[in-house]
Amino acid sequence: MSFENGSISCRIFHVPHRLPKDVVAQFALRAAPPLKSMGPEPVHGWVGGRHLLDIPITDENAFFGGYLRLVMLKAERKVPASLVRAECMLEEFAHMRTERKPFVDRKTRSDIRKQVMARLLPTMPPTLKGIPFVYDERASVLYAGATSENQTDAFRVSFRNAAGCDPIPLTVVTSAVQLGTSVSDWGKTSFSPEVPDSAMDETPGLDFLTWLWFASEARGGLFDTKKQGRVAVALEGPLLFTRTGEGAHEMALRHGLPTISAEAKTALLSGKKLERAKLILALSGEETWSCAFDTDAFVFRSLKLPESKEILDAASTFQDRLQKLDLFRELLLELVAQFIAERGDPRRWATTQKEIHRWVTDRTSKR
Repeated sequence: MSFENGSISCRIFHVPHRLPKDVVAQFALRAAPPLKSMGPEPVHGWVGGRHLLDIPITDENAFFGGYLRLVMLKAERKVPASLVRAECMLEEFAHMRTERKPFVDRKTRSDIRKQVMARLLPTMPPTLKGIPFVYDERASVLYAGATSENQTDAFRVSFRNAAGCDPIPLTVVTSAVQLGTSVSDWGKTSFSPEVPDSAMDETPGLDFLTWLWFASEARGGLFDTKKQGRVAVALEGPLLFTRTGEGAHEMALRHGLPTISAEAKTALLSGKKLERAKLILALSGEETWSCAFDTDAFVFRSLKLPESKEILDAASTFQDRLQKLDLFRELLLELVAQFIAERGDPRRWATTQKEIHRWVTDRTSKR
């Protein structure tokens, strides 16, 4: 999940307030303690962005290329399960020999396990995990490698304690709010001609990705943007379909050509919507972005950025990558805004819904 090289897995946040001038000092006050002082309990804290032992936190390691860059560290000692089992078996065999019994009762077995864990845990090297973030003050945007709900919740709490404000995750719902509208006015909608609107749940994120799939196929996949001209959009497998209610809730299609499979058409006809797919964005200048996009959580996994044609130093490379990440975000928000405008207009959406129903019914499929 590094922002410096390779693919990026992240979530995008809007930071509603400017960070305090002493923000680096505030993070430094909550820095991770030295590992040599670590006991058996997990420890949490902040470290600089260069590596997971990058303390103390100063301006030198908190900023890189003009961006605030830090990591939320979690360090804990873990005993491998195979080692625990082996040590417990040794102790149980010894107990049976001493007591001259052919078995170990449940309470004794539990006590042995506790003793083994207490003996082994302090000898284990700590396991380090980090959630990196990069903050762009000019755009009030934060990118964080928090890709699960638990990680996101923990990150937001820790960031708020240090920086004094709560970063807001980017979703269709929060984007609509920033555009001065509310998804609560939309109501339920079905993308299947065989399922009534009333039978569906309100799922703005799934609606967006399924609409994007429809538009990429039925409308040619070209979208006009305000700043970058036309962007081409394509979706590929693996695909994950979801619908709450009766029947199978999820359907995953991974092999072959899922987008034109009979199973994909069946999923759409049954009222399922697209929750996850490979998303590809391309500009006319041959710049291409691709990632696995989870639209419900608005998480981007294994995001590949356009490659730079120049050989740059480390700081310049980092800046170039963040600029391309910013451009990806801007393009995506343009698409979200177009969806929100169409979905939020009842007359337009009534027409679009008919087009989507025809697209679902008439789409070709291969077995």
